[in-house]
Amino acid sequence: MNKLDIYEVVTQKIIDRLEAGVVPWQIPWRTKNGMPRNMTTNRPYTGINFWMLLCMPYTSPFYLTFDQARSLGGNIRKGEKATMVVFWKILESEDKNGELKKTPFLRYYNVFNLTQTEGIDEKKIPETEAFDHDFNSIAAADRIFYEWKDCPKIRWDDTHAYYSPSTDTICMPNQRSFFRDEYCYSTLYHEAVHSTGHRSRLGRHEKIKDHQFGNQDYSQEEIVAEMGAAYLCGITGIEQPTIENNAAYIKSWIRTFNDDPKVLVLAAAQAQNAVNYILNQKSEPSPTGSEE
Repeated sequence: MNKLDIYEVVTQKIIDRLEAGVVPWQIPWRTKNGMPRNMTTNRPYTGINFWMLLCMPYTSPFYLTFDQARSLGGNIRKGEKATMVVFWKILESEDKNGELKKTPFLRYYNVFNLTQTEGIDEKKIPETEAFDHDFNSIAAADRIFYEWKDCPKIRWDDTHAYYSPSTDTICMPNQRSFFRDEYCYSTLYHEAVHSTGHRSRLGRHEKIKDHQFGNQDYSQEEIVAEMGAAYLCGITGIEQPTIENNAAYIKSWIRTFNDDPKVLVLAAAQAQNAVNYILNQKSEPSPTGSEE
């Protein structure tokens, strides 16, 4: 099967899952620092709160309100700034005609990271453990990066996955912290596609007008990266274990566009361009021989 066939097949599989309704996106790794959660309830943050807190420059995954910190015997350090999180749900009630009425209910909370507090007894801080398993590399997936001539630097053992344009570096959690080997490569592919937008490559990021988190330009780039990751998973034969999470991630960002299906068409074209760039930038033959 050639690349064009794979692009078409993978795109259709994602569309099928979007139409059928996909499960929420699951973080495919667990580092010791863990993912953002409320320290008092130990509940992980979801939706936009998850993404906002994940981007914060703190080493602890735990967040508390001012009152929660006080209830644990601590205080917020002087000069620290809060981060806003939102809570919303649909309230159902009957109107005067007996018809069901649905009203959005929205509340805002200010939270602080545990590292912004002082005086909280360490015994009250929940234990966090990284997931650990014997990582087995996948030759076809490794070959993508071995042959990529201007591949960005890849730095392992970070708390989460991201691409840094300023240093042209892909930062990744430790391979052993991923729940499956394929999830590690799918995540690495996602960040690799982001890196193709660098001005030294395809220059896609230069054309983005607004880089603010959560807006449509930002969301579009996330969909492109995940579509590209899905294509690379298909090309390297690891699509089956990863396709559900690919679709779930895309669904979480496509809502920014009111579920407009045309967004997926544009993202697919940009993702194909990014994947073609990665695959065509070969520096030397693979140690196991080239494959087309």
